[in-house]
Amino acid sequence: MGIAKKAALKSIEFYKKHISPLKPPSCRFTPTCSTYMYKSIEHFGLFRGLLLGTWRILRCNPFNPGGEDPVPEEFPISLSFPRRKKNEKVRY
Repeated sequence: MGIAKKAALKSIEFYKKHISPLKPPSCRFTPTCSTYMYKSIEHFGLFRGLLLGTWRILRCNPFNPGGEDPVPEEFPISLSFPRRKKNEKVRY
């Protein structure tokens, strides 16, 4: 496990243990947003996990009904870009 990934997971653990208990429960989803972020980083790695977790936090608002929203088994967004062939010219 990389240093950045470990630091991200430790910061989430710190938040869950020391900061979250001081606030009233407000998450609209199950699992909570912090647990979702932790599991998504564990499962997909730091970059993709942060993308999923951030998207989840942005959806946690009064305009979203919430509910059951587990971490997906496969990453839902394709991060691959189409590649051009060797002799193909770029069109502008």
